Amino acid sequence: MNDTKPELPYRIHALELGPMENFIYVIEDIASGRAAVVDPAWEPEEILALVEKQGLTITDLLLTHSHHDHINGIERVLESAPTARLHLLKPEADFWGRTLAKPELHHGGDRMKLGDTEILLLHTPGHTPGSACFHLPAGDDLVTGDTLFVFGCGRCDLAGGDPEQMFHTLKDLRTGLPRHTCIHPGHNYSVKPTSTLEEEAEGNPFLHFHEMGDFVHYRMHEHDRVRNSPYGPVPVKHGS
Repeated sequence: MNDTKPELPYRIHALELGPMENFIYVIEDIASGRAAVVDPAWEPEEILALVEKQGLTITDLLLTHSHHDHINGIERVLESAPTARLHLLKPEADFWGRTLAKPELHHGGDRMKLGDTEILLLHTPGHTPGSACFHLPAGDDLVTGDTLFVFGCGRCDLAGGDPEQMFHTLKDLRTGLPRHTCIHPGHNYSVKPTSTLEEEAEGNPFLHFHEMGDFVHYRMHEHDRVRNSPYGPVPVKHGS
């Protein structure tokens, strides 16, 4: 998939790799040919082949979080691009506890530049303490990792998960970004690979709850019992 919008400084390339249907993204800054790889995992040779085919240079690696299925290709990508910078949020580095060779630690709200492309790092805890989403404001694209899926959201029952934090995170994403924002999730778990926050507000059951207790009960006890992927839209239930 190659998601291109006219007159933007960047392109987003997506690869679906590995046994868990991971989406790995390559953000291309058009003017400079620089590339940022988001969550390099599973089949790094495929990532490197895409970068070579497009004539790009990997200068940055961005981590939405530190679970194995999102990071297991880091070493191979850094072998090919030894000067690339590795970026993650400080709370995630503390949770991960791994000594990184080339870490650049950030806080939520930090901005970085990939050539002419601005990337805003959002702290979106819930799946892990330092989970991040990457907002590209020029085109209102949002790379969401395991925070927000198309018509779903990440688990909160793994180490570091917190459903109460996830409730607030999803509420903030829904209210804090334009409704036309296009989300690019960390897994291909839905009937389509991307959607907008407007579609999510209408069809994602995790965005239908107004009370935290109801959300927590659904996330922790009901969702995995009543829904299976690929996820489709769920109509809003009045009173939820």
